[in-house]
Amino acid sequence: MRALVLLFLLGCLVVPCGPHILGRCEVARRLHEGGLNYFEGYSLANWVCLAYFESKFNPSAVYENRRDGSLGYGLFQIHDRKWCGPGRNLCNVDCSALLNSNLKDTIKCVKKIVQGKKGLGAWLSWSLHCHYADTLPRWLDGCKL
Repeated sequence: MRALVLLFLLGCLVVPCGPHILGRCEVARRLHEGGLNYFEGYSLANWVCLAYFESKFNPSAVYENRRDGSLGYGLFQIHDRKWCGPGRNLCNVDCSALLNSNLKDTIKCVKKIVQGKKGLGAWLSWSLHCHYADTLPRWLDGCKL
């Protein structure tokens, strides 16, 4: 019985390890602080919508692109083959730096990407889910910015 109580108490002290998913308003706040609100003409709601559809607000997400085998990193799933990997590294950042929840390196990189000729259209998920969405303002509902 004593061992059972001890195991229970130890279990209460253990903090689960795993991805730290950010809340919608926390993502909005960090992106706003990083200067993304109306950066290149895109509202903050566009950026929050994109972050949701790319990573479900998981800044440590890494997914493999089944079409070409490249990897996408972080909140916006920035591809290693062009933006952060060996060879072509147009963001001048290591891909692992894009997994940091403070989002500083991620924001610098997405600013570079969105300045390209496709803008946010560089992300297919933005074109599919956010570009023509009449519900964009809802992404910021209740967020105190």
